[in-house]
Amino acid sequence: MSAQKSGLHPRNRHQHRYDLAALCQTTPELTSFLIRTPAGEQSVDFANPQAVKALNKALLAHFYAVTHWDIPPGFLCPPVPGRADYIHHLADLLGETTGSIPAQATILDVGVGANCIYPLIGVHEYGWRFTGSEVSDAAMSSAQAIIQANTGLSRAIRLRRQKDPAAIFTGIIHKNEFYDATLCNPPFHDSAAAARAGSERKRRNLGQNKDDALNFGGQQQELWCEGGEVAFIKKMIAESQSFRRQVLWFTTLVSRGENLPPLYRALTEAGAVKVVKKEMAQGQKQSRFIAWTFMDDDQHRRFITRKR
Repeated sequence: MSAQKSGLHPRNRHQHRYDLAALCQTTPELTSFLIRTPAGEQSVDFANPQAVKALNKALLAHFYAVTHWDIPPGFLCPPVPGRADYIHHLADLLGETTGSIPAQATILDVGVGANCIYPLIGVHEYGWRFTGSEVSDAAMSSAQAIIQANTGLSRAIRLRRQKDPAAIFTGIIHKNEFYDATLCNPPFHDSAAAARAGSERKRRNLGQNKDDALNFGGQQQELWCEGGEVAFIKKMIAESQSFRRQVLWFTTLVSRGENLPPLYRALTEAGAVKVVKKEMAQGQKQSRFIAWTFMDDDQHRRFITRKR
């Protein structure tokens, strides 16, 4: 098992403070959401969910050439820098076997969401091809609308409906399909009440009205599942065994460090050949993802040679 020192990834385009003038030029609607901090500095009104959404639109347009992006009310509005970090660290992981980041990697995004954020970043930064799975019709329709509204994305991103809400890979990974990696931002609460409490806590910290649910909102499948994050990832680990020769690296975010020990035990029991933890950080927020493979180094090289 190996770990990487935490910190924003060197290739992340969001290393520095936002250039609000440039972002407003790209997305003029952001201008109406700018405020002055007590120190007199210009900032975005992060307590306003519409401002957070406008900032996301501006970031995606300015840095990732996504000219049309929108999500329906009630769906998660993800922080772009943190999502980009996952993509860049995943790129490093894929490059460790061959010495260079693969330009034609195929990635499965488990629960692509209404925002389609990981494919949007991965396609622009590395030219990867994505399959996004989704259990929600509304989320899938939103993601599909984003893909169709932006030139070239329909050739790089395809969506598949997960018809069985209890399944993760089954029904999505087809026979004779091969993926360099899977990624996932799993639901982390174990009940609807816990999810609501978490959202309320975040809103209070920002001084939000309780009806402002956009950036700390989220649908059931985005926020919680029976047994919480550990149960969901354990299910993923168990199911990954059936696709051990079709996927090079299985990966998932893990929201809390204390959730790692039971997941490591599950990976040992599943027969994972190698397990990697990548630490990430954005400001005060710490995050991480774990990755596992059922292939040794020789099998990795053969997989890559055959797939390419």
